[in-house]
Amino acid sequence: ALETLKMFEKKDSRVKSAAATNLSFLYYLGNELEQATNYADLAVNSDRYNPAALTNKGNTVFANGDCEKAAEFYKEALRNDSLCTEALYNLGLAYKKLNRIDEALDCFLKLHAILPNNAQVLYQLASIYQIMEDPNQAIEWLLQLISVVPTDPHVLSKLGNLYDTEGDKSQAFHYYCESYRYFPSNIEVIEWLGAYYID
Repeated sequence: ALETLKMFEKKDSRVKSAAATNLSFLYYLGNELEQATNYADLAVNSDRYNPAALTNKGNTVFANGDCEKAAEFYKEALRNDSLCTEALYNLGLAYKKLNRIDEALDCFLKLHAILPNNAQVLYQLASIYQIMEDPNQAIEWLLQLISVVPTDPHVLSKLGNLYDTEGDKSQAFHYYCESYRYFPSNIEVIEWLGAYYID
């Protein structure tokens, strides 16, 4: 894939931008940040209005720890294409990392309107409500999430934990048992179930 895309580097700017965008993404996935950054820069310089190129550039900046600057690239990508879901999702993550929780929530609620059954979006919404110390809302979003991915042991144990925190032992027991059924090696779940049986 890399070799094929590199053949397009010498073409006109739009083709070059598309090839550089894909190369940047491939290097990013391979955790080669320097190469990913180089191709992200090439893609953005070739076509400043390419939302995917701007998103990739934001990703490389984010990976280097500058969430504020990454958010700027994601916002620019969204100005060029308001339906660029990758930029909106990553902007939400950047805001979450910057502890700008209300803005992160706004991003993920917008995404939920576009992608109503996306597991990652549902998970992020639950996570944000947990950060906001609103366990009831977090539970609601996690219940929606398990309707999409019913066998995810991590989500099931998270639900068990939230119900336990709320004092609902029977619901906590149910979700911890379900989590254990799908992944019987989670020590925290085993400890909780052991303590429950002792009680």
